Amino acid sequence: MTIDNRIQVVLIDDDPHLRQALSQTLDLAGLKILPLAEAQGLAAQLERDWPGVVVSDIRMPGMDGLELLTELHAQDPELPVLLITGHGDVPLAVQAMRAGAYDFLEKPFASDALLDSVRRALDLRRLVLDNRSLRLALSDRNELSTRLVGQSAPMLRLRQQIGALAATKADVLILGETGAGKEVVARALHDLSSRRNGPFVAINAGALAESVVESELFGHEPGAFTGAQKRRIGKFEFANGGTLFLDEIESMSLDVQVKLLRLLQERVVERLGGNQLIPLDIRIIAATKEDLRQSADQGRFRADLYYRLNVAPLRIPPLRERGEDALMLFQYFADEASARHGLPPHELQPGQRALLLRHTWPGNVRELQNAAERFALGLELALDNNAADGAVGMTVEVVSGGLSEQVENFEKSLIAAELARSHSSVRSLAEALGIPRKTLHDKLRKHGLNFADGGSSHTDELD
Repeated sequence: MTIDNRIQVVLIDDDPHLRQALSQTLDLAGLKILPLAEAQGLAAQLERDWPGVVVSDIRMPGMDGLELLTELHAQDPELPVLLITGHGDVPLAVQAMRAGAYDFLEKPFASDALLDSVRRALDLRRLVLDNRSLRLALSDRNELSTRLVGQSAPMLRLRQQIGALAATKADVLILGETGAGKEVVARALHDLSSRRNGPFVAINAGALAESVVESELFGHEPGAFTGAQKRRIGKFEFANGGTLFLDEIESMSLDVQVKLLRLLQERVVERLGGNQLIPLDIRIIAATKEDLRQSADQGRFRADLYYRLNVAPLRIPPLRERGEDALMLFQYFADEASARHGLPPHELQPGQRALLLRHTWPGNVRELQNAAERFALGLELALDNNAADGAVGMTVEVVSGGLSEQVENFEKSLIAAELARSHSSVRSLAEALGIPRKTLHDKLRKHGLNFADGGSSHTDELD
């Protein structure tokens, strides 16, 4: 149990009469207070960024005020703690100030002195938390920009959504094509959350054999099935206190989906062959490359699990929707690879930049990263478009020739790629390339290409 963030002052004094009098003073001043008779256990109830201050007597049975100060400051050294001392306890007061107490009040003291000290402490606390929040925001922004490179509108929106969701306890469903970076997003959500010091457990449901998936996820007790000789802690239990990333959730069988739904609703796990319900403090981040709503309509995915997961969806834009982010990402990965291999970095030439922008990236960021690695190693820049796009593989070599030579190579590759789209006529081919038919005729002849290379025998008059 944690203390409500609306509480501004926690007041601790074992003397019920003094505690009541001080509570009344603070309450009449409009402050929200929590009076306590003892200090034991208080630190465990205060979150690090709790926005209030603590007022405590020093001499108390059990944990005294100085011990409380030490325990609170071990958790947050910037938390203001005001200590109350008895008459003649000046040496204790000096010790308290050296230990980091914000202020001390010697009994008897006026109500105004208490209120003035508490208000100044609250102002300081607000300033500390504002600065802490700003530093965290700047740090998170820089970290996210490094992890999720790009300045396109879809990426700016994605980083904003990650920043907003990371601070919550909500489970998240990540939607994205193969290679779009779903695990990178899941890891960012974990690292920017309050669970950052807990475990991050990633598991690919599609890579698990049907015979072991339940044991892998939920664990098992000895004798649960043939070959189960000792207890196994499942991934969900292992991730307790942290985050579990479940990729390719669409691959789960309907039976396992039932168990996952129960876990999401009740936050407990039961090992195979066991009777004990184990409570979990866990965040689930699921990811899929499929339309789960459509899968649910087709009976391949449980509709109740889909609606339970779809509370906080995050869509990762495919690379083809991100414009010049492809160039930024490519250069980022290429420079990283060059440094890793101890090679001088290569600069993208105009023809290569145009090729990267034109490519549809069916493998998304993973495909681009592999291409950047080859480029950094001085190999040819070979990009294979997906079959649905109707294009053939396009290659631009890493050449040292002049600009005109590279432009010629790129022009030839574009025309060859368009030839492969099975145009019904030269007219449609010219329109696709955005040039007159006569110009197309000249360029086909110059590059040694002809319309039949595109797999069609249809011809048009070129003049």
